[in-house]
Amino acid sequence: MNASGHVTSTSTPAIPNGSGAAAVLSAGIGAFVLAVLAIAGDKSAFMKRNLNFYMPTGPLSGVTTVAILVWIFAWVMLEWRWRTKTVPIKQINLAALTLLGLSLLMTFPPVVDLF
Repeated sequence: MNASGHVTSTSTPAIPNGSGAAAVLSAGIGAFVLAVLAIAGDKSAFMKRNLNFYMPTGPLSGVTTVAILVWIFAWVMLEWRWRTKTVPIKQINLAALTLLGLSLLMTFPPVVDLF
């Protein structure tokens, strides 16, 4: 009840969280792709040759370029699908944090040497 004695409704429509969730999950996807490509560029001669977009930089130029393109593509696709929806943000945050954690782990030199 409010001050005038009238009952007010507490059920307001939820604000869609899809755009924010798309940004968070796409960041996790982009970071994971960066880590996978960094390992592939170091361990595979084929990948090293194909990721060499700019000779002075070596395969790092292709690793970062492809990872950025995947990140942008994932963001655009998820935004397109989720922009008007309310999605389970806890699961999406967990997935994004898992991908970020794995990407950090996969770029740690002792772990990379295991591959």
